[in-house]
Amino acid sequence: MRQSPGARPPHSRKFLVRDRIFGIGDDYWIEDEYGHHAFLVDGKALRLRETFELKDPERRVLITIRKKMLALRDTMTIERDDAPLATIKRKRLSLLRNHYRVALADGSELDVSGKILDREFAVEYEGELLAEISRRWLTVRDTYAVNVVRDDADPALLIAIAVCVIRLAEREHGVG
Repeated sequence: MRQSPGARPPHSRKFLVRDRIFGIGDDYWIEDEYGHHAFLVDGKALRLRETFELKDPERRVLITIRKKMLALRDTMTIERDDAPLATIKRKRLSLLRNHYRVALADGSELDVSGKILDREFAVEYEGELLAEISRRWLTVRDTYAVNVVRDDADPALLIAIAVCVIRLAEREHGVG
């Protein structure tokens, strides 16, 4: 994510994600806004320890998400090629908005804030919007969109971040 800031791209990329990703036992496709297969969620990777793999259309593993079992606060890790890529923790609490910190392996940080349980939040790097997560653009039930607004942003990583913060917020509030 440590790219030069750059202007907002002329177009964004939307990906449609099922709401209960950790409750699904089967493989399923995350599609782009045109209905093309973009990423495969490998449901076979689900174990007692919360884990799943995000794969490309050729079924190569791009991202692995794991919930840390022995952390003081709920923490999730994102790995790429069996190496840590990001760690996600709750940052602070306000009455209406949740805040999470994403510590990337390169030392940079992303900020995630908004109404996580409502699926209305944003991912930012140094105050610049990378992705918006929202249900408001959709009519499909139990689905939300990850709208990647920067061309130099990593869609697989941003989808994984969205999934993690939703799962952490649900666990904190006793949902799911």
